[in-house]
Amino acid sequence: MAHGITWFEIPVVGFQRAKKFYETVFGVEIREQELGQALYGFIGTQDDGINGAIVVHEWYVPSEHGLLVYFDAGEDLNHMLARAEGAGAKVVIPKTQVSEDIGYMAVFRDLDGNRIALHSKK
Repeated sequence: MAHGITWFEIPVVGFQRAKKFYETVFGVEIREQELGQALYGFIGTQDDGINGAIVVHEWYVPSEHGLLVYFDAGEDLNHMLARAEGAGAKVVIPKTQVSEDIGYMAVFRDLDGNRIALHSKK
């Protein structure tokens, strides 16, 4: 298996608010598109390593109890975590060393209540 995750979808309620939040956190432009009855906001491209979307649809319910996805936060996750907190996220687990080999992780709750994790080597 070349890649463990090929696509992710983050459920949101307030699309424009969530779009601004994730553009701030990830430093990318989110492209909007309606697909059927769902509104998608595509986050990044395969070239920048982020391959997924925020989604508004009746089937998607934000939750802090569902799947937890870890995003590569670059060299040091403190920068992305600070952007998330500055954009209104609540830090659930501050930067914590997992191990010397694995590096560090942190978890925040986005504006819709989803848990999002970050990973970095330093």
